[in-house]
Amino acid sequence: MTVIAAATPVLPAVHEFLARTASLLIDGEWVQAASGRTFGTVDPATGNTLTEVAHGEAVDIDSAVRAARKAFDTGPWPSMKPNERERLLWRVGDVLSERAEEFGQLESLDNGKSAAIATAVDVAWSADVFRYYAGWATKIEGSTINVSMPFAPGGRFHAYTLREPVGVCGLIVPWNFPLLMAAWKLAPALAAGNTVILKPAEQTPLTALLLGEVFQEAGFPPGVVNIVTGFGDAGAALSGHHDVDKIAFTGSTEVGKKIVDAAKGNLKKVSLELGGKSANVVFADADFDSAVAGSVTAWMFNHGQCCVAGTRLLVDERIFDDFTAAVAETASKVKIGPGLDPTTELGPLISQDQFDKVDRYLREGLADGARALTGGKRWGDSGFFIEPTVFVDVKPEFSIVREEIFGPVVAAMPFDGESGAVAAANDSIYGLAAGIWTKDISKAHRTAQQLKAGSVWINQYNGFDTAMPFGGYKQSGWGRELGQSAIDLYTQIKAVNVAL
Repeated sequence: MTVIAAATPVLPAVHEFLARTASLLIDGEWVQAASGRTFGTVDPATGNTLTEVAHGEAVDIDSAVRAARKAFDTGPWPSMKPNERERLLWRVGDVLSERAEEFGQLESLDNGKSAAIATAVDVAWSADVFRYYAGWATKIEGSTINVSMPFAPGGRFHAYTLREPVGVCGLIVPWNFPLLMAAWKLAPALAAGNTVILKPAEQTPLTALLLGEVFQEAGFPPGVVNIVTGFGDAGAALSGHHDVDKIAFTGSTEVGKKIVDAAKGNLKKVSLELGGKSANVVFADADFDSAVAGSVTAWMFNHGQCCVAGTRLLVDERIFDDFTAAVAETASKVKIGPGLDPTTELGPLISQDQFDKVDRYLREGLADGARALTGGKRWGDSGFFIEPTVFVDVKPEFSIVREEIFGPVVAAMPFDGESGAVAAANDSIYGLAAGIWTKDISKAHRTAQQLKAGSVWINQYNGFDTAMPFGGYKQSGWGRELGQSAIDLYTQIKAVNVAL
């Protein structure tokens, strides 16, 4: 493993953004937190503070909710025609494309991921998401129903449904894909006619705030999009606020359960995209080289900080030793470095806390008896870097097999036959995603039907598309994002029956 020292120069626009203290966006204005407090956001490649950000708290959440409620109930937003919302959302997508490198560098500095990947994947996909849901703004429809009304013989009726926005939506997004996860929630919520309060993760608030400037430039009315940066107390205040109609959350299962509890006060609608410990199943008849490359990407993409990461590598016992050796060899050759280095393949973890968590799992795995074919420890002496690690000799009860690590760590286990693969894959409290590698198309479909996972990728991994629904089984969440399914999350149906 090597690190390359050269880095892409930081754009002047990014320097300018970082030079000022970031504020909260409430009711169309950039304001300081009510307390006047700020907090620093850190470059995980160096541990240095990038800039100061307003420290929003419950009082600021309350101000943002009032602004969103006013914009939804009495502002110009409710009377705006669908094609006007369409044009606004499309403009956001266009600006993201125009300023892709700026957003990509800022995401890299704040999150640690490769700026090249952030620009080509995170920003480009975010732009696509806004354009996709811009189109949905004019296609949200009700239906007419031919009712029988058996208890009203002889009567004539006209019955129909209306699909209406939910109202004020609180959107809480994680630190692993800060801009993209914001886009996944903002675009369908706004296309459906809701108003929103976005609460980004405290570790990565910067691209959300830059996106707030884009919403202003695009011409969104005041109060439609509000952004409050802060910590867990701000998220808790948003989740429990009685004038919020819906919470959409992406993050850990542990926090998701707390949000459900907080939301019960007014029984607000809740959608959750939570943790995962996804199985990646490799049959003996798979294309060996493709499966190796895809299996490495499955758990190393985004430095392993990915909810769908294929961190349980299940390999047919007939090829287990050769396959895991090839995976370890491939992983050991990746280039480690900061995100602004265009050749970096594996960047740092997000924070000292996340580094400590992953390091603890490495030590637990080794203490339990697992063997690291490669990695197993810290890389370098600065920043939050962990070597890519391939564990074998693991047992199903090990913590590195049962629990979500959120780092570049995979636990490999052998299986015997289709039934063995399915049993091992489903042996988890999670059910977010899974991968299958085989040349036998019938076996691929049989296995996919038996896996308890919201997304199943065959002879690929991370096969996402904006039109494909995404979400989890079991403790991986409630509801489905992306595609038409996301419109369902942000609308509710009203039945109207008229006696003629």
